[in-house]
Amino acid sequence: MINLLAASETQGSGCSQDGGRVHASSQRRAADHRPYFFLSYAHTPRNGPGGPDPDMWVEKLFRDLCGHVMAMTDLPAGAQAGFIDRDMRSGEGWSERLAEVLATCRVFVPLFSPRYFASEMCGKEWFAFAQRVIYEQAKNNTSAEAIVPALWVPVPPQQLPGPAERLQFNHRDFGDRYVTDGLYGLVKLRIFEREYERAVYELAKRIVNVADTAAIAPGRPVDYRNAPSAFGTNGGPRPMQVTVAAPTRHDLPEGRTPHYYGSMAQDWNPYHPDSARPLAYVARDLVRSLNYQADIVSFDEVAIPHEGKQEPGRPEILLVDRWALHDEEQRKRLAAFDAEHRPWVSVVVPWNRTDQQSREAEAELSERLERTMPKKTGQGRTASRAAARGVPSMEAFGQLLPQVVEAAAQQYLRHATVYPPAGGTPMERPRLRGPMAAEYATTHYVPQTHDLAPDAEDTDDSTS
Repeated sequence: MINLLAASETQGSGCSQDGGRVHASSQRRAADHRPYFFLSYAHTPRNGPGGPDPDMWVEKLFRDLCGHVMAMTDLPAGAQAGFIDRDMRSGEGWSERLAEVLATCRVFVPLFSPRYFASEMCGKEWFAFAQRVIYEQAKNNTSAEAIVPALWVPVPPQQLPGPAERLQFNHRDFGDRYVTDGLYGLVKLRIFEREYERAVYELAKRIVNVADTAAIAPGRPVDYRNAPSAFGTNGGPRPMQVTVAAPTRHDLPEGRTPHYYGSMAQDWNPYHPDSARPLAYVARDLVRSLNYQADIVSFDEVAIPHEGKQEPGRPEILLVDRWALHDEEQRKRLAAFDAEHRPWVSVVVPWNRTDQQSREAEAELSERLERTMPKKTGQGRTASRAAARGVPSMEAFGQLLPQVVEAAAQQYLRHATVYPPAGGTPMERPRLRGPMAAEYATTHYVPQTHDLAPDAEDTDDSTS
């Protein structure tokens, strides 16, 4: 992969504080300086063979952002102000390099456009960084955000996937023309040069401010090739339920330490002290990062009919604390739940390898769970079975959960009732009946033409 520190026709050249090339000695001195931002964008195909590079304008934006970031910070000459992937994501080691930078950069800057949210690669980049932010929030119990979106081509709010829609960001701070035309419109039309300069300057300021305020620690590189996309499938966020079967600190088994529990089942935090947040909320954020709308409930609130076929309401992740099985009533309810046919419910059994009590009781707890829930602990794909056998760390939980979520969603679609429209009128696809019908629908957007000044001049794509 070409790691560009600024735009250049020559591979390996970059943007340094003194304006010169990045020499090998400078690179070694700056090895400990992390890039301030990762510029994530969708590659635009050329318009015919031999046409100009359509991403040259993204490269110009990257150059300009690097210049501002270098001026606003104390990065030394040769340090990376930012990172951009300017090849076509091919060649040896490209996925490893992307994963490495996503695990170390301070801020993630997605360039919003219709093409961006249709890109699986961009969705993978978003998920890899978002997972790192969620871990940081769990570790320190903060609400730190480190994603700074930029409008390349404006996208209507109703077309944004859930992870993008939930970002708290006022684009009007960068100017009204920026909101209506995006950076692509501003950089392409010379009449908007001042608006472009203002927007880029404000964007660079926001990047530096967020990087310094959020202070996201480096993480472990994800398996980029197998990472899921944060954008999911077409349409808005789909419902997913996170259910917690765990005791509270008031009804613990005799002798069980209360450090991992709170006043409600949802307060269960099995990965204490590595995590300062209840696991249900970490799970909810991870599920949301996959373009789902997640709700958290206690298993005590779940109705368990004892006769008749159970109709799926929504896919579900059931977090089970094996210590809850010491309560006879809870054990009976979990056994009854397991006896029903609910393949759209995936069971995850978190435990903490640093929890001495759980370690010492591991064999007993595992055997009790297998006796109580034999179906759920033995069914499903490899990831689902591994999740039901026990997830010993927060890192392992984050790696398994996307696969478990996908398995639950696919089982829901397989078992949800479908019905044809009334009157026998043919349609392209059957519709789902129930609360997920609207969420799985796809909306279509017809772009609107923005008004341009009559003397607006289109810059030439063939020049940089």
